[in-house]
Amino acid sequence: MIVAPVLGLRQNWRQFTLLVTVNAFVGGMVGLERAVVPLLADREFGVASASAMLSFIATFGVVKAITNLVAGRGSERVGRKPWLVAGWIAGLPVPLLLMWAPSWSWVVAANVLLGINQGLCWSTTVVMKIDLVGPERRGLAMGLNEFAGYAAVALATWVAALLAASLGFRMALFLCGVTCAITGLLLSALFVRDTTSFARGEARARPHDPSPAPSFRRVFVDTSLRDRQLFACSQAGLVNNLNDGVAWGLFPLLFASRGLSMEQIGLLAAIYPAVWSVSQIGTGALSDRWGRKWPIAGGMWMQAVGIWLIAGAVSSNPFAAWIGGSVLLGLGTALVYPTLLAAIGDRAHPGWRASAVGVYRLWRELGYAVGAVVSGLIADAFGVRSALSVVGALTGMSGVIVAVRMTESVSKSAS
Repeated sequence: MIVAPVLGLRQNWRQFTLLVTVNAFVGGMVGLERAVVPLLADREFGVASASAMLSFIATFGVVKAITNLVAGRGSERVGRKPWLVAGWIAGLPVPLLLMWAPSWSWVVAANVLLGINQGLCWSTTVVMKIDLVGPERRGLAMGLNEFAGYAAVALATWVAALLAASLGFRMALFLCGVTCAITGLLLSALFVRDTTSFARGEARARPHDPSPAPSFRRVFVDTSLRDRQLFACSQAGLVNNLNDGVAWGLFPLLFASRGLSMEQIGLLAAIYPAVWSVSQIGTGALSDRWGRKWPIAGGMWMQAVGIWLIAGAVSSNPFAAWIGGSVLLGLGTALVYPTLLAAIGDRAHPGWRASAVGVYRLWRELGYAVGAVVSGLIADAFGVRSALSVVGALTGMSGVIVAVRMTESVSKSAS
């Protein structure tokens, strides 16, 4: 008789905490770029076109999207941990390429590897936490996961900006990147245990749902379009990362155009992911009680208002408006991000859940590429503020789609 592993956050707190820590270093890898690289493009490489400058985000998004898909499907076949370790190995050259880049194409190439690192590492840590906790505290688990990742994004953004002001752009990127990559690899290789057996045990414990696992093609079509719940999540994830990519690429340029110092730009760039990260501790858990649909729809609308506030700040001293918009953007994203992952986990069977998460994250990360292309073209033609206004409108429309198409997946009375 096969004994299934015991599910639960309390029962598996050691491995869960370790995975949260690993995900913090995953977040640090991408956070080091958020304030520094857009200004590196402008000041060291002379990249004047917004669409050309945003190419590094588009490349990152496409590669991460495809890697998410590979990680989701592959982790059901060979386990989660090998993909996690492979992701860290891919991330090791990133700080070296950024340090020695003789041209902008090297930065774009570094973001190919960063996309692989983020796709493999973040996807597997998400799936492993879902495996460990089971269905009861899925929202809380995703909130803690995303809190760790985006708290590290905020911290790395701020620290890299401070180091850039004193040591230069390249040394800041190198020091932050090497620290995150080596520490993440050692923790993952030496201490993380695979969690595939937890998912298989949960699947065996559901005799009321004996249907065979669908083909990957069926999972892809359902998650992308056919299933109302999964489609609503996938499109919201895409638009969420569309506006996140715009915040990554265009916010520092907007702030610099108004004469802000490197330290001020780093602070503003860090506020949004900092609010996002801390708030997710509560929003993920609340979605277990309140449900998934309205936190997602409301969060998208809150993001739209935050983006419009930042775009519309035209006073002689817009710093307060930029802070307010960043806070709203962070709160809205906190409502959306862990709740979308929990909603995918609610809908997908444990036997094919990792694949569904991979498909969802494919569409979510493609938002970076879509946002970079669309906003870059609009910014070149009409200016940065116009690009931000359009992105705010797209974000609001996504919330409407969630409100119309999504059904509730959590019984509030039961929770």
